[in-house]
Amino acid sequence: MAALTWDTPGTRRFETGVDHGVLYIPNESGVYDNGFAWNGLTKVAEKPTGATTNPTYADNIKYLNLVSLEEFTADISAITYPEEFAPCDGTQEPEPGVAINQQPRVPFGLCYRTQVGTDLNNKAGNKLHLVYNALAAPSQKEYASINATPNAIEFSWTITTTPVPVTGHEPVATMTIDTTKVDATALTTLENFLYGTAGTNPSLPTPDEVLAIFSGTVTSVTPTVPTYTSATHTITIPVVTGVTYYIDGMPVTGDVVITSTKVVEAIPNAGYKFPDETDNTWQITYS
Repeated sequence: MAALTWDTPGTRRFETGVDHGVLYIPNESGVYDNGFAWNGLTKVAEKPTGATTNPTYADNIKYLNLVSLEEFTADISAITYPEEFAPCDGTQEPEPGVAINQQPRVPFGLCYRTQVGTDLNNKAGNKLHLVYNALAAPSQKEYASINATPNAIEFSWTITTTPVPVTGHEPVATMTIDTTKVDATALTTLENFLYGTAGTNPSLPTPDEVLAIFSGTVTSVTPTVPTYTSATHTITIPVVTGVTYYIDGMPVTGDVVITSTKVVEAIPNAGYKFPDETDNTWQITYS
């Protein structure tokens, strides 16, 4: 046992900044299999709601407190955003350069990074914030005349989330990884997923997959290249443990007959990863 002390050198931690934003659009199966760099993030204001108490009285006393579910909401501010965010903001482009608004909004995933520092090291590490199943609400956009002190237009959105399953815990909409506390090798594996590598697309792992990365239960697996028979226009999907193959955002197995050129994409399942610089997409030319 030891007496408490305060303000010991190196323990005055703080958190600041926001950068390395990544937008993830789910495919038709709900897998976040592609990410897009979000430049120009200026603020992510997290605003959890719920978790309020509802007291119950009995026997002339306060008998118990029931707590409502907690929900994650946030305000995102940015001076620009990826073109791929447009459907998430209710915008579609029926013709190149012609946008229509008030369309159905597409859910998305998000990753952003904040900086962790101490009194001895302003850049001690980072926190990676992962957000799942977010939906952006319509927001105000202010267009003002250019004047003596012009400013870039800042866009903002309020997002709400629907939690996703995680084994052994309540469903979650957010996860936070503190790089000052986790294993460096596992962190590199996660960042390879989040930011992509020379051979793989950026992707947002599920909460179970993130936990598997840091529990040391991730298995490395290399996807097998699918084959194509032009005489029958058939793609044969290999069977590889830990790998799911997708065409047009839908998982596929066995023989797939195509009528046009298709891209086959391999995604690692929960508990698996691809080695660096692994080719996981193949264009099959219809012939």
